[in-house]
Amino acid sequence: MNWTLALPEITLALCGLAILVGGVWPKRDTNFAVSIATLGALLLAAALVLVQKEGTAFGGQYIADGFSSFMKVLCLLGAAMGLVLSMDFFAKQGLSRFEFPVLLLFATVGMMVMISANDLMSLYMGLELLSLPLYVIAAIDRDNSRAAEAGLKYFVLGALASGLLLYGASLVYGFAGTTNFDRLADALSAQQGVSAGVVVGIVFIIAALAFKISAVPFHMWTPDVYEGAPTPVTAFFASAPKIAAVALLVRVLAGPFGETVAQWQQVIVLASLGSMVLGALAAIGQRNIKRLMAYSSIGHIGFALMGLAVGGESGLRGVLLYMAIYLFMNMGAFAVLISMRRDGQAVEGVDDLAGLGRTDPAMALAMAVFMFSMAGVPPLAGFFSKLYVLLPAIEKGFWVLALVGVLSSVVSAYYYLRIIKVMYFDPALPGFDARPVGLSVVLAGTGLFTTFFFLFPAPLLAAARHAVASILG
Repeated sequence: MNWTLALPEITLALCGLAILVGGVWPKRDTNFAVSIATLGALLLAAALVLVQKEGTAFGGQYIADGFSSFMKVLCLLGAAMGLVLSMDFFAKQGLSRFEFPVLLLFATVGMMVMISANDLMSLYMGLELLSLPLYVIAAIDRDNSRAAEAGLKYFVLGALASGLLLYGASLVYGFAGTTNFDRLADALSAQQGVSAGVVVGIVFIIAALAFKISAVPFHMWTPDVYEGAPTPVTAFFASAPKIAAVALLVRVLAGPFGETVAQWQQVIVLASLGSMVLGALAAIGQRNIKRLMAYSSIGHIGFALMGLAVGGESGLRGVLLYMAIYLFMNMGAFAVLISMRRDGQAVEGVDDLAGLGRTDPAMALAMAVFMFSMAGVPPLAGFFSKLYVLLPAIEKGFWVLALVGVLSSVVSAYYYLRIIKVMYFDPALPGFDARPVGLSVVLAGTGLFTTFFFLFPAPLLAAARHAVASILG
């Protein structure tokens, strides 16, 4: 049993236990120290992932390869940025509790286990290890009725998704005789026609994972949870867990169920179409930026699913590049949203950005970059993310998907450009409070990546190509 392959997860889990013990130590003001220690643990895990060898461990239930390394680094980066965004916000809101960084750390361990899952059982274990901390941190502002409602909705619907996953896994096991991904691939390729029981099981598994990435028609929890949860929690929800769930979906469908592509491809196509259309249309009337970002994230997931539906090397590479670029755009936009604090009070309405171009030109410029990028305006990174999934769709003959993708981008540009119009052309409101250093660092880093990606795309393209090659063999 080559347990050393799982050293990043083991190290991160042990760090989490040590930080938990330090957090409950009877001293004052441990929150900042716990956050810094958690940040250090995440960076240590990222370093271990980058030097991780390839292979399988724990009886074939765990796999380490180029694909897992690529997606784990993205998740760790998303978790680290989410933690940095939370530190000052929670202190000013009176929510500073050492439990939040620890829960975020254990959720990250769950994400890493999900990404390296090579068996339906380790898949479920990772998914639950991710989900349970998320239910708690959604309602961490326990005196706020909206946050409590968000946590409860997420818990009830998340439990339903877990039930769907287990039922689907049990059907696949019953009809294929194994839960290991490698043996599943062999069993399904050897069968003369895939049995109906396996197909139904695959559909249940896809439904459960579609819930985690808030793809239509399993998106119903997203706007309420995004609006009700504290803003840094929403920023985390919208990035790292989505990347982990998309990675898991890619691994499951391209790996063990790769032989059944005719059975699941239309399900992914429909989810992609529905997500793009709903994301474009439902956000138009939103006046709360967090709800707007919720519907925006549903639309972006539709584009990622387009690459998965197309499949092949080019389609899957498009998925990975899309999620990498989405992480930076999304975190940057939420950094602006968390910076929206006037007279000590957090505000989150679109109209609260009125006149920002005159009161804080740097923040307005950053938000304009993120909004233009999400709308797919060249030469920003968001344009290339959409290009990388649209081109394979056109090449493989998925004309309807590509056409709906382009049209939904045009429609969604309306609500992104409305934010820019409010910032630069509406009468100015009083300026926002001074921004803390952590927020400025995240804003600058994500803004520079989004703006100048077109000059240096080669490293990310090469990493994504290597990751896809490892999963397709």
